[in-house]
Amino acid sequence: MGKIVKRIVLLALLGFSLANVLGAQTGRGEDLTLKIAVMGTGDELYFWWGHIALVIDNNRTGESRFYDYGLFSFANDNFFVNFALGRLWYSSGVSAAAGNIAIYVNTNRDVVLYTLDVPPENREKVRRFAEESVLPQNRNYLYNHFSDNCSTRIRDIIDIATDGQFKGRFGNEPGRFTFRQHVRRHTWFSPAADWILNFWMGQDIDTPITVWEEMFLPAEVGRHINDFEYTDINGYSRPLVNGMETIYTAEGRPAVLDIPRRQWPRELAFSLVLAGVLGFLFYLQSQHPARGQVLLGICHSLFGLVFGGAGLLLFFLSFFTNHDYTYHNINLFFCNPLLLAALPLGIRYAAAATYDKRLPTEFALRLLWLLTALGILVSMLVKLLPLFWQQNLTDQMLMLPIALVLAFEPAGLRRMLRRIFWRWV
Repeated sequence: MGKIVKRIVLLALLGFSLANVLGAQTGRGEDLTLKIAVMGTGDELYFWWGHIALVIDNNRTGESRFYDYGLFSFANDNFFVNFALGRLWYSSGVSAAAGNIAIYVNTNRDVVLYTLDVPPENREKVRRFAEESVLPQNRNYLYNHFSDNCSTRIRDIIDIATDGQFKGRFGNEPGRFTFRQHVRRHTWFSPAADWILNFWMGQDIDTPITVWEEMFLPAEVGRHINDFEYTDINGYSRPLVNGMETIYTAEGRPAVLDIPRRQWPRELAFSLVLAGVLGFLFYLQSQHPARGQVLLGICHSLFGLVFGGAGLLLFFLSFFTNHDYTYHNINLFFCNPLLLAALPLGIRYAAAATYDKRLPTEFALRLLWLLTALGILVSMLVKLLPLFWQQNLTDQMLMLPIALVLAFEPAGLRRMLRRIFWRWV
């Protein structure tokens, strides 16, 4: 935790304090060199997708400035409330390039600089735009993970530098992957984070996107500018990038996948293991009722807490916030706040003194997990309709074996149904 705080403080100092120390940059376009700095993934979750910035060198004065469009501070007024509601206020700032690059190197993150070959008048145009964007009245903006972030703002600056040719080239070109697939290329190495982040993402991010939209990721900007050519004022085709310098290559970090992996087999395998453990606990309950009952009750409560909590947060994100990527999420069919009922029911199940006292609780729990399994089935069937296309097989496969065992474990189910039948008879 101390290391994280230290990094945030360093970034905040460079991003905000130095932004107020440095005066406006001046100079002619002939004196300027434009570079795009692409930084790789970091340790903290919000650094997993990398970072990007504009660097402008003034060859006459020797000054090198780092224009950053991804600044935020936990100390901002109501930061956590705004974050929860999807009102993510980010800022633009400018500071000395050397200090910023040193931070990324010291925190073991890739740093690559792409030098842009554009006419002097366009370099001056970019400089003016960048200076205006960090003025107090302009620097704050509402961040969106996919449509307005540090990377899309640099992408738009590159479009300015090429007189609109960058967007003209990529604005309608089909992208390689969907937003979800791009996210999963970066989260694959952390099963828990990968599952919960994608569980919260609705079907809107599963539609085809353009290359222009793919450049919400810094690495995608670097990838495309490196191969891009534009037409200059004389009608000649020129490479946009005339130099690429690798400042630092990170060591020991999980790779960003070139192609997203299918994650559902991993989740299914994990769920089958858990289902096997539950099956053993049901067997233990038949041999040692008190011990097995307590352990099963704890499992009911834990699953209710985890899945019900995730469903409660999804419900909140989907209907009460501006987190638009969570909208239209059919995971609510089977993983919703109703599952939180398993938390107190599991406790009652574990604490029941006799089978007859446990019977109503067991019936309620089996019914709850039956509804979950049916919800998963419904969420699969509705995708036969054109209105539903969410890629949520990973979420379904994690929960289905668990729900089936808890609802349909045969020996206990037969005993419960016989007891209920004789009571009614």
